[in-house]
Amino acid sequence: MTRARETTPEINLSEPQYYFNRELSWLEFNQRVLHEALDPRTPLLERLKFLAIFSSNLDEFFMVRVAILTQQVEAQLDKVAPDGRTPQQTLGALSQRLRPMVTEQHRHFERELRPLLAEKGVHILNYMDLNQEQRRFLQKYFEQRVFPILTPLAVDPAHPFPYISNLSLNLAVLVKDPLTQKELFARVKVPNSLPRFVVLPSELQPSDRPQVWAGVPLEQVIAHNLELLFPGMNIQEYSLFRITRDADLELEEDLTHDLLLVIQQELRKRRLGGAVVRLEIEASASQAVRDRLMREKALTDRDVYAIEGLLNLKDLMSFLALPLAELKDPPWTPVVPARLRQLTDALQSDATPPSETGEDIFTLIRQQDLLVHHPYESFTASVEHFITQAANDADVLAIKMTLYRTSGDSPIVKALIAAAENGKQVAVLIELKARFDEENNINWARRLEEAGINVIYGVVGLKTHTKIALVVRQEGDDIRRYVHIGTGNYNSKTAKLYTDLGLFSCKEDLGADLTDLFNFLTGYSRQQSYRKLLVAPVNLRDRMVAMIRREAEHAKQGDRGCIIAKMNALVDPQIIAALYEASQAGVEIDLIIRGVCCLRPGVAGVSDRIRVISIVGRFLEHSRIFHFHNNGQEEVFIGSADWMPRNLDRRVEAITPVEDLALAAQLRAMLDTFLADNRHAWDLQSDGAYVQRHPSDDAPERDAQIELAQQAQR
Repeated sequence: MTRARETTPEINLSEPQYYFNRELSWLEFNQRVLHEALDPRTPLLERLKFLAIFSSNLDEFFMVRVAILTQQVEAQLDKVAPDGRTPQQTLGALSQRLRPMVTEQHRHFERELRPLLAEKGVHILNYMDLNQEQRRFLQKYFEQRVFPILTPLAVDPAHPFPYISNLSLNLAVLVKDPLTQKELFARVKVPNSLPRFVVLPSELQPSDRPQVWAGVPLEQVIAHNLELLFPGMNIQEYSLFRITRDADLELEEDLTHDLLLVIQQELRKRRLGGAVVRLEIEASASQAVRDRLMREKALTDRDVYAIEGLLNLKDLMSFLALPLAELKDPPWTPVVPARLRQLTDALQSDATPPSETGEDIFTLIRQQDLLVHHPYESFTASVEHFITQAANDADVLAIKMTLYRTSGDSPIVKALIAAAENGKQVAVLIELKARFDEENNINWARRLEEAGINVIYGVVGLKTHTKIALVVRQEGDDIRRYVHIGTGNYNSKTAKLYTDLGLFSCKEDLGADLTDLFNFLTGYSRQQSYRKLLVAPVNLRDRMVAMIRREAEHAKQGDRGCIIAKMNALVDPQIIAALYEASQAGVEIDLIIRGVCCLRPGVAGVSDRIRVISIVGRFLEHSRIFHFHNNGQEEVFIGSADWMPRNLDRRVEAITPVEDLALAAQLRAMLDTFLADNRHAWDLQSDGAYVQRHPSDDAPERDAQIELAQQAQR
């Protein structure tokens, strides 16, 4: 009798059980941010910073992601996410997961960090705990500095409920008229034109404890002087509250001939504010006040967050300015990349002449491609110097760049203006749709246009997210193109806080590819092929899937299959399914995903060869690196795109191969350093939980960011 061969049931990789919810995964990322504030190994003032970042992240999350889900629910859209949840179900799950996180944040600040700050001489005082002399000072401050600014707004049949601006702090006040005995409602806005904390003079600071700084929240100063705003009335109750509005722009690009105009109109709408998606209110507020605000703003209990302690903890970021170096991370000064140190003299000259060696940055790039890693290596000495020298080099004919987000006093923008004044052809694409930087980018666009620069506002239907620069230079009888392709914005401020990579090269294929890409951005082009670059939305998705499947084919043939990828987010279902298939074929996959990860690792028969870590540390991990073993012919790429539908399909992105063997090896070593981290690394479990790594008793602590900083110094 012949025994029937057992067959393994086919696995449907599109089933919801194999995908994490995008929004819930983002909350887990913000939980890891919060953990840095809870971790006693983090310096004290840095813990305040992480509390502030946690709060700031949540503000944007509600203004965009929660707002979109709310719109979908109101429109009765039953669109199901890859994890199987509807918008309504996702909103419910978000509320359930987020509430204990917010409670933990505020409890930790009130019970742990405020006392620790006081021990170090930093006193965030409550008005009720002040002595009479301190109160007299604050009353005088109120009368002279605050009272003239305030505008109490009554709510009655003659005065409709006032407009509440997005993210503003407000006092809901109940007063009683002693003549009519009628209870009345009013709103007082806490002015954001004044500092959040009123600092007490040194002679009024607590004398029995160390003294560095002592202050009182501005809203408490106002609350305890309300009788001056409502003379003759009896103050019954006051409660601090804050609302969050939908702030996502809705652009009908195909229906307009002027993208600049339509974005300006949408920004006006944002300032007026969209629908309210969150109400934060003091936990001590009465039910009557809470119900009144909920009714006026059409909110449900799911939208309300009762807060114990201070609201709007992102204002804690200001405490990093205190002169307490021992309570902060050790200062870090980015080093000049080794190959650029000989140009240091030139960096200090406005004219940027060649250094004493007779070399300039173009000479160095011709000798060998250059890879820079910020903030370990100086953005100023590399990227800014590259653009500044191009602006002043007599042989440079043209400069083309994309600007997604840039700093307010950008040396790069100044260099571009200088280039135009020097008679060079300058073209700059400024992405007006960069979320929450739209107004800043409009201002920069106008300034560049006034300098005679060709400014492009973006591509209809796409957001230009790529980070590229092209310099065209006359060298003898030839034209040579120099390129910079990066993972981060051309922003000198964020270059000190975000980890990003940039490649300088003058390889002909890359120069030709960037020329074609800029022609697509500035003119009319249906370019469908590139020599070296992986470009979204043209070929990036297909090439990434093809390289993942190539690793699977190698593994099926008995060869080694290996993928290591580092990025901010992994969301795209097609990419995730391809990774699952590669794991099933025997490919070993390591993913370093800072934020959202919808892939479920460690599932038997599906993803048991996939490991996912997240690193959340002093610097924001922002670089994207993609490594494919390719049967020993390794390929390494860097660029601006995450594995998300928006990056692959709805944005202009550029990923470049790093073909110089030494630089490719440097990137591979960098990936190994991240994978070995046991200080800031978290392992994603198959159930969606993240578990932070800790060094074992017989193993040293490995902090990837510290090791990379030490390597840069060496």
